[in-house]
Amino acid sequence: MKKERVKKESALRTGIMLFLVFFKIGCFTFGGGWAILAQMEQEFVDKRSLITKEELVEMVAVGKSVPGIMITNISMLFGYHVGGVIGGICTVLGITCPAIIILSIVTMFYNSFKNNYWVMAALTGIRAAVIPIIGSAALSLGQEVLRTRMAFVILGAAFALYLLGVSNIVLVLTAAGIALVYHAAGKRIKDDAETIIKGENN
Repeated sequence: MKKERVKKESALRTGIMLFLVFFKIGCFTFGGGWAILAQMEQEFVDKRSLITKEELVEMVAVGKSVPGIMITNISMLFGYHVGGVIGGICTVLGITCPAIIILSIVTMFYNSFKNNYWVMAALTGIRAAVIPIIGSAALSLGQEVLRTRMAFVILGAAFALYLLGVSNIVLVLTAAGIALVYHAAGKRIKDDAETIIKGENN
């Protein structure tokens, strides 16, 4: 009983920590999901070392691949990874509450904000500052993805097809298929090589 109580208290503390951190991140979500990912990387990879860049990239891949809002999906995956079900719930609440609160206030005073020169000027500055934040996240996480020649080949092919107007769905499915075939072929070659070596040793 004591161990279960300690475990529950630890999970609750982790959940509260995740809620507070994601609430802070949610207050500065200018630029959308990629800007949030940059903050997640700084907070949980660089400062707290709760996950690695590779794990964050995997969460991004899964979060973007399933229906729903990308950053909410990623937050849920991260929260569950760190704090179980409670952690997943707390991260989602933390990342969404600031948006709900801020949008509620903006909606109440929308007519005053939309024509206010100073508000528009501040938003222009924020948009300009968001670009390097998103760029740094893309470069940092991209280094974890582009480790092999095949990754560069898939990237180049996908970019070229995108410019030709090919559907995003087709690109994602095709890239997944190519990666599966490539890794399956590599695994088979490796297994065959190991079998030959074992046969020679025997």
